[in-house]
Amino acid sequence: MATLELKNITVKFGGLVALSDLSFSINAGEILGLIGPNGAGKTTVFNVLTGVYQASAGDVRFEGTSILGKRPHQIVSFGVARTFQNIRLFSNMTAIENAMVARHCRSKKGVVGAIFRTRSQKHEEAQIQDKAREALAFMGVSDYADTVASNLPYGLQRRLEIARALASNPRVLLLDEPAAGMNPAESAALMRDISRISDLGIDVLLVEHDMKVVMGVCSRIVCVDHGEKIAEGGPEEIQNNPKVIEAYLGQPAKKPTK
Repeated sequence: MATLELKNITVKFGGLVALSDLSFSINAGEILGLIGPNGAGKTTVFNVLTGVYQASAGDVRFEGTSILGKRPHQIVSFGVARTFQNIRLFSNMTAIENAMVARHCRSKKGVVGAIFRTRSQKHEEAQIQDKAREALAFMGVSDYADTVASNLPYGLQRRLEIARALASNPRVLLLDEPAAGMNPAESAALMRDISRISDLGIDVLLVEHDMKVVMGVCSRIVCVDHGEKIAEGGPEEIQNNPKVIEAYLGQPAKKPTK
């Protein structure tokens, strides 16, 4: 069963067509890869799924319900969280504060409770902090809970951004180039983390240029080019697809000589 679906999505910016009649789904229990050359429309897909961009046509459905037109904070509350290609942490806040911000989408106490510091509000705030710490521990950054985000090394900032997304208790996690700037050891650790996230029952959509990461963790891959889907299938099928090879190399794949 599909958890998150794009159905015939088109996105236009003036005369530029960023996505054209694009359809694919993320299925329950799946790690789905979304690949394509620079400018193919991958981040635009993320922005449509999370309400940053509005589609010109088509629909986005989460567990069968349309979420098209919903605002980003509403989509997070549905259960769709994301990271960003360029790290977007709250740089002057600590790691634990970053994670707690995400967790607040699950809070139920209003402004009155916050002002008067009611007992129930204090209890909820303690629960938010506990869940935030769990997310930090899961991603291996709990030792840096009280460190200001901007003071963390790059690799830990990447991990913190994933922890922040996990703190929102997502059903689907969208990872936008999480291995960017990582060395091979860090990328290998990230692959294990993505598998662990999947084991939690969270479906994953992964945009990544590191093909070793994509081929190592994804059961199915969608390839886009110029805003259109050009291929979909398993890792081996995608690796050998002539359209995919042409999109990345800029020329048709050569047939092996006998």
